[in-house]
Amino acid sequence: MKDTSYKRHIAKTITWRIVGTVDTILLSWLITGDPLLGLQIGLAEVITKMILYFIHERVWFRVNLSKNGKVLESRKRHIAKTFTWRGLGTLDTMIISWIISGNPFTGLKIGFAELITKMILYYLHERVWYRTDYGLKARKY
Repeated sequence: MKDTSYKRHIAKTITWRIVGTVDTILLSWLITGDPLLGLQIGLAEVITKMILYFIHERVWFRVNLSKNGKVLESRKRHIAKTFTWRGLGTLDTMIISWIISGNPFTGLKIGFAELITKMILYYLHERVWYRTDYGLKARKY
């Protein structure tokens, strides 16, 4: 069977990046007090995050977390995906924020603030996408 999930993963990558970038811009602005710095940090991570997110989606698409032949329930799977993505995303944000601001503590502050907001937003994003079959011939999970 041909893998037709690429268009789904590309669409999820784009929608998540829009949500994630807006969140990063707002948090960076609030933490630094500088809207231009917030915009620079948010826009700088667009490319790295899209690449990382696409890879993350491809890996999770191939991961089979079945137990005794029973596929892992979707909510547990989405929680696991939320934590693995947030780890990657937070590290990327911290490094980019540090480089752009020149201050490692700014990177840490923005990264830790995102731990909360992005986990909630990512979980909701996963739940919305779970309800659609866009890009799937048959549901794998």
